[in-house]
Amino acid sequence: MSNMSLLKRKIYSLSHASRQHTPRRVSQGLKWLMPGLLVKRWMMLSTGGLAMATLGLAIWANLSPVHYMIRFTRDLLGMVARVVPSHISGPILLGLGLMFVFWGHSRTFDSISDVLMPQRDEELVDILLNHRRLNKGPKIVVVGGGTGLSTLLRGLKTYSTNITAIVTVADDGGSSGRLRREMGVQPPGDIRNCLTALASEEKLLTELFSYRFETGDGLSGHSFGNLFLSAMTNVTGDFEQAIAASSEVLAVRGKVLPATLSDVRLWAELEDGRRVEGESNIPAARGKIAQIGCLPAAPPATPGVVQAIAEADLIVIGPGSLYTSIIPNLLVPEITAAIDQSQAPRIYIANVMTQPGETTAYSVADHIRAIDRVCDRKLFDAVLLQRKPPSPVALSRYAKEQSHPVSYDREAVAQTGRRTVVADVMDEEPSGLVRHNSQRLAQVIMRWYERNGLQRSGQPRSRSGQQTDMPQFSQGSLRLEYSRLAHERRP
Repeated sequence: MSNMSLLKRKIYSLSHASRQHTPRRVSQGLKWLMPGLLVKRWMMLSTGGLAMATLGLAIWANLSPVHYMIRFTRDLLGMVARVVPSHISGPILLGLGLMFVFWGHSRTFDSISDVLMPQRDEELVDILLNHRRLNKGPKIVVVGGGTGLSTLLRGLKTYSTNITAIVTVADDGGSSGRLRREMGVQPPGDIRNCLTALASEEKLLTELFSYRFETGDGLSGHSFGNLFLSAMTNVTGDFEQAIAASSEVLAVRGKVLPATLSDVRLWAELEDGRRVEGESNIPAARGKIAQIGCLPAAPPATPGVVQAIAEADLIVIGPGSLYTSIIPNLLVPEITAAIDQSQAPRIYIANVMTQPGETTAYSVADHIRAIDRVCDRKLFDAVLLQRKPPSPVALSRYAKEQSHPVSYDREAVAQTGRRTVVADVMDEEPSGLVRHNSQRLAQVIMRWYERNGLQRSGQPRSRSGQQTDMPQFSQGSLRLEYSRLAHERRP
């Protein structure tokens, strides 16, 4: 192949690469001009300050530099005007000047971000835009525990950083139960799951906090995050401070608060007359629960929990085990009263499958009535249900464990005075394992919030028993909708 052919191919490849990368670079640069970044005002201030400092220096020197500069500028402009007309040279110089100012500031930000974030996957301007968008998100309070709560939080954190997770501390099984008995700390397991779910970077640190030791005397069965939280509690002397310190390590978006700082122990009375104590023993008893409570009775709420509920724009209860993850939080009277007094839209997320030993043969209405019975009031306005049932493979798998889909009787739910929201929020693995999909679940909740978020402004609530079928929609359009609503509702 001739040298001329090689040269032509090289020129073509360079021009092709330029067409691919230049528009993206330009579009990234133009993002710095978007409103809400809180960057342009400081760029203008620094530019104006530089001009003011230059003028001050000239005045200090008895204005002689100003005279020289005016004379030089006049002569230069006259020479340029003789060569290029002023209506052409003026706009060109103005554009070049603005371009150099913008380019200089942009490269300055790039140089700083290269040092602070050498392995970043996205541009600094994109990080800033996302940060500002999330900061303007609604104040969301989520009440629950277990894997269901952490699943929901993973989805909600892409819509707002103003999230407060109120987590049960009644767990007494597994690693959490061992640490609770041996070290006298509150069970850290559900707290750890929520912290890792809300972490900004669910990568190495999240994997580290979730790592579970499989060997070693005294270590087997423990997760690193549980040990870390327990050690931090002893160092700080306070479980709440330990959570705050762990939140900083994981760069958590939002707050995680235990429902109470009391050493709570669950008890349940079964319909066959048995009384069972301990969160892990209740489902193991395999009886129908007639009454549930905790010791000590009426524990005080953690400081900050009541305030978070009072300031909430949206309150979500669940998903999670009814009697061992959700209701333990509602046994704290201050939490129940705060939710009851809130004017924010409130929604309960029903489980997809029943849980043997807790909710065997329960319908959606049974779940609702159980919460109403414990709280002696109606704490939520609507209930979110899965639209499509699991596959026959999943049904067969769960039937072996005496678990079945939570049945939905529309009229029975209507009699409880609740509206229903029906959507596809479930994922099913090839093995038949059924779980909520965090992103779809969050999307449906935020769409429901967008439709009901004006209730604080005095608009009437929808009729009891009304069913809403949530359509499919894009996450991007939903973010725009709720951001607009949040902006309108905030001063």
